[in-house]
Amino acid sequence: MGFNSKSVVDLIEASSGVHFSGLHLDGLEPRNSEVEQPTTSAAEHMHKQPFVIGVAGGAASGKKAVCDMIIEQLHDQRVVLVTQDSFYHNLTPEELTIVHEYNFDHPDAFDTEQLLCSMEKLKHWQAVDIPKYDFKSYKSDVFPARRVNPSDVIILEGILIFHDPRVRDLMNMKIFVDTDPDVRLARRIRRDTVEKSRDINTVLDQYSKFVKPAFDDFILPTKKYADIIIPRGGDNHVAIDLIVQHICTKLGQHDLCKIYPNLYVIQSTFQIRGMHTLIRDAQTTKHDFVFYADRLIRLVVEHGLGHLPFTEKQVITPTDSVYTGVDFCKRLCGVSVIRSGESMENALRACCKGIKIGKILIHREGDNGQQLIYEKLPNDISDRHVLLLDPILGT
Repeated sequence: MGFNSKSVVDLIEASSGVHFSGLHLDGLEPRNSEVEQPTTSAAEHMHKQPFVIGVAGGAASGKKAVCDMIIEQLHDQRVVLVTQDSFYHNLTPEELTIVHEYNFDHPDAFDTEQLLCSMEKLKHWQAVDIPKYDFKSYKSDVFPARRVNPSDVIILEGILIFHDPRVRDLMNMKIFVDTDPDVRLARRIRRDTVEKSRDINTVLDQYSKFVKPAFDDFILPTKKYADIIIPRGGDNHVAIDLIVQHICTKLGQHDLCKIYPNLYVIQSTFQIRGMHTLIRDAQTTKHDFVFYADRLIRLVVEHGLGHLPFTEKQVITPTDSVYTGVDFCKRLCGVSVIRSGESMENALRACCKGIKIGKILIHREGDNGQQLIYEKLPNDISDRHVLLLDPILGT
């Protein structure tokens, strides 16, 4: 690319405003500040394995509630849930004619080989397509499969996930949700009569013929393999809190914050996760991309300002009371790395009224260094705290 009439400096000096042309789908997320670390290749993950949690228990014991609470408390988008119910065998035409006599609680009802194949791929940092089983047609090819990407934590949930030793061997933690049989039966009756419009006599007949015998013969015996037994399921908040703390400790062994003490990661929320989803979606319009990117950038700027030094300050409130608070750090400036760094300037100006902003342009020379092409910095920058603006979006 050549410049005939203007030098690089002239072009930069002539530019004004924020240049969103630097906002490509692979160029926005702030480095070292956002919640989600870039998804790396399988080769880069060979040094560590995902943390696999198995959650077993009888039908309607509250397994799903336990999984949801663990995911919610982890506040981490790198958690995926895989359910054993997705791996039911397709029923044959003969089996469909007597579907009410089919035992869905027996180990043979599940395609364990497909489950093992999917879990092995996830453990080796490969994305998999998990089938969606349709309980009306009793087929797994009615709906499109769900793409599941590899994650730091994989939760595998199902009534019989502890039954096969090969599946058990995949797990780092095994949880058995132990709920009173009467409670499970009451939940099953309420669920099947309300959600599935089944007759109560049919529900009770199925329970006595298949569900209870299968629990006694196949599910309850696997309780001995559990590392943790949770009575009362999702109502046992103390047990779930302890489990989450243990998971966080295990994840912390690979936490970048322990390797780089000056790195701070913003805690994830569903709002942040939702915005990450939107800006990564190929169908998102440019207008929406910029809007949600600006929201994420504003969060990063606010979080960064919170790490600056503050001084205590007392003020008089409108009710003549004394309030002891803090005074903002006054000596600030921003420096944006051209061009994508300019996309963060609006958020910084909105948070820090009248802040000075400098610019630098760097040419990267391979992986061994970089060359400073252009700089325009405040004259007193050595006396200021500098906020360096350089957004990166991990694909």
